Amino acid sequence: MTTIPSLLIKDLAFAYPDGNQALFGVNLEIRKGERVALLGPNGAGKTTLVMHMNGIHPTMQGEVRIAGEIVDAKDKEGLKRIRSKVGIVFQDPDDQLFMPTVGEDVAFGPYNMGIRGAELDSVVDEALVQVGMLEFKDRAPHHLSFGQRRRVAVATVLAMKPEILVMDEPSSNLDPASRRELADVVRSLDVTIVMVTHDLPYALELCERAVILSGGIIVADADTKKILSDTKLLAANRLELPVGFSLTL
Repeated sequence: MTTIPSLLIKDLAFAYPDGNQALFGVNLEIRKGERVALLGPNGAGKTTLVMHMNGIHPTMQGEVRIAGEIVDAKDKEGLKRIRSKVGIVFQDPDDQLFMPTVGEDVAFGPYNMGIRGAELDSVVDEALVQVGMLEFKDRAPHHLSFGQRRRVAVATVLAMKPEILVMDEPSSNLDPASRRELADVVRSLDVTIVMVTHDLPYALELCERAVILSGGIIVADADTKKILSDTKLLAANRLELPVGFSLTL
């Protein structure tokens, strides 16, 4: 029996109203449970691609499917379902946390999907346990460290039971301990993950597969270690490993 992929993109092209062509016929399939790093220089089209996954950008040409369901910006009910399946964790957790307590932040999405009472409490607690933040449930988010706030931001998305977790530069601004704690969380999750990052060591640590998007097209799609071993490929796409970094893990 063939498993329906979490993400299927066929011949996706997109141009902004000013005429800037951001994507040129992108094809990408991500299987359920995969962790895939989306790499590429600034302006490569990574954000534009992600915005198509939950219908923020309408599909102009080609198609995008999430767990088999086509993303159609004109289908309001379908779009609501899609957006519950594709959870985006922003680079700055403060863009995601706005309620008085951690628990209320995590409850916000499920509450708006109609979940109430004991079921809502259970969903919130489960999401906080997944990121190791249950003891902070009644704490104000602004009293937490940056790394803790990022984990709570992940919990707000996990509470929606997504098909795909999209993480935008998850390691940025984290100290070494917070970086390790978040990596432990990511490894423990049973969900498809798309990690948009310039942090190549983090991509290698957490994602078995990497895709390089450059100039609106996919120029490489392979095992992460294989891609990071190709110095010419990295240089051509303005990607660099830290000086002295070894690819042996």
